[in-house]
Amino acid sequence: MEDERFDAIVVGAGPAGVSAAITMAEAGLDVVVIERGPFAGAKNLMGGILYRQPTEEIVPGFVDEAPLERPIFEQRYMLLTEDSHIALSYRTQEFAKPPYNSFSVLRADWDQWFAGKAEEAGAFLIPEMVVTDLLWEDGKVDGVTTGTPDGDLHANVVVLCDGANSLLAQKAGLHKEWQPNQQALVAKELIQLDEETVNQRFNLHDGMGVAMEIFGASTSYLLGYGFIYTNKSSISIGTGALLSDLIETGLNVNDMLNRFKRHPSIAPLIEGGETVEYAAKLIPERGWQSMPTLYADGVLVAGDAAMFSNPVNREGSNLAMLSGKYAGMAVARAKERDDFSAATLSYYVELLEDSVVFKDLHKIRHLTDFAHSRPYLFDEIPEAVSQALCTYLTVDGIPKKDKQDQIIGIMRRELPLRRTLRDLLAARKALT
Repeated sequence: MEDERFDAIVVGAGPAGVSAAITMAEAGLDVVVIERGPFAGAKNLMGGILYRQPTEEIVPGFVDEAPLERPIFEQRYMLLTEDSHIALSYRTQEFAKPPYNSFSVLRADWDQWFAGKAEEAGAFLIPEMVVTDLLWEDGKVDGVTTGTPDGDLHANVVVLCDGANSLLAQKAGLHKEWQPNQQALVAKELIQLDEETVNQRFNLHDGMGVAMEIFGASTSYLLGYGFIYTNKSSISIGTGALLSDLIETGLNVNDMLNRFKRHPSIAPLIEGGETVEYAAKLIPERGWQSMPTLYADGVLVAGDAAMFSNPVNREGSNLAMLSGKYAGMAVARAKERDDFSAATLSYYVELLEDSVVFKDLHKIRHLTDFAHSRPYLFDEIPEAVSQALCTYLTVDGIPKKDKQDQIIGIMRRELPLRRTLRDLLAARKALT
């Protein structure tokens, strides 16, 4: 293989890399995918939610054969204080019937199946191979090296889908070294519970699932959120925060996860379960503001390596798959023109600009800064609301008029009028 030139080399067999490989292989290109893990999905981490519509764009009809866990028909949001929670839930039958909106998945199963579709399309997958550097020819990326004898592979284009800490994109000059405030560290566990127990504890039926996003005490009041997703006979639970905040506070993300699991509102949901999988990983934050240069002569970057993550709406895998598809389309067009220069590969950005990827990332570009500069949103305000609700709901012989006065006092103390008005105006500005 060292003497063969491929049309494209994809580094990383995650959602972005496999989507790029499928798109290019279906266009008739010779594609090789290099994965450092023993199999696709071995090194990948996401909460575990897969969205149907963008996946259909890559593999039409995947629902009939893919290893899916549960269709998600309910979304729950929770704010945790030390000993209470405030919750909002939305359940709809629209999400409980085909074609469904999203599914919980187990990455090890899903990624292997998804990579298999790339192989069916004609791509060649090489597991357990680490790309150590890029090869250059006349100022253009010309392939990759694995640092082993005969480990050089040449290609017209290299598509970098090697995750949030993409050293190869840095070596290609597409970005500088990432800073701690540009990445989050997330810890996740898979906890085994029998299907009947999962159904009872989460009030589920007919194989349906629930997704929960949990703020406040779930992250020790740092910017970030915890999550729980139901699978067939297990639940995925995790939490994370900005790496810079973890460093500043000295908090350990594993300790944070254990504290989250012990919360009185969470512990009953996982009681008696067995932890069968643990993983921790960096994920991109501040997407639009930290986005690297996305192309150069002979190279493109997609997925987490391109900072394509929307934490506000819990979307990452779908943006990765779409960006991989557009990268593949750009390379196929370059193949038609026999021109793999940056000018031709810039078509990739044109596709992104017309897509939900850029439009959504641009929409939320200021929200991380807005929330990070207001830590009381995750600590003081939930506590004030909890105190107000506890005061109102306690029947103790105190007249409701007096309780109303107490509640007004609590809210005035914790939600000063001027600060609240400033926050509302800043929130409005952050979303425009």
